[in-house]
Amino acid sequence: MDQSSVLQHFVSQYRASLAMLRTAIEVCPESLWLASDCRNRFWHVAYHSIFYTHLYVQAGEAEFRPWHKHQPDSQYLGPRPWAPNEAVVIERPYSQEEVLEYHDFCCAEVISKAPAFGLEEDSGFSWLPFNKTELHLYNIRHIQHHTGQLIDRLRTSANIAVPWVRMG
Repeated sequence: MDQSSVLQHFVSQYRASLAMLRTAIEVCPESLWLASDCRNRFWHVAYHSIFYTHLYVQAGEAEFRPWHKHQPDSQYLGPRPWAPNEAVVIERPYSQEEVLEYHDFCCAEVISKAPAFGLEEDSGFSWLPFNKTELHLYNIRHIQHHTGQLIDRLRTSANIAVPWVRMG
């Protein structure tokens, strides 16, 4: 299989993963969106997933430009790596509409950026010592990891199911 075909498959799987995340965001009741019974609120996990998807489809850390509505440190689900004893303070939660807006922006980034790099190139991120092929797999796994968490919350708390998306 040539590189172009592999990249098309990666983009298809990104789109499918992001479609499942979008559905979870769309069907989340407001009471669960802001609920504090879990350490990380629904909105925060959704935002975190989108932020890192957006980050990791860039050529590298230097090329990344945060979304225009990004609040400092809102991507972290716990302490920042360089300040593990300092609490992260986020000004306000993002609304579903804002997270869906960022989701749409991120999907466009995936479609335009993911196929732009050679699969054997370095990841572009000093903390991820592997090539772009593995970076795409890592990124898709990350989306699905958090999407699974959110889908489980929806099922457990609100008896809402999110269907599997086979291809994007």
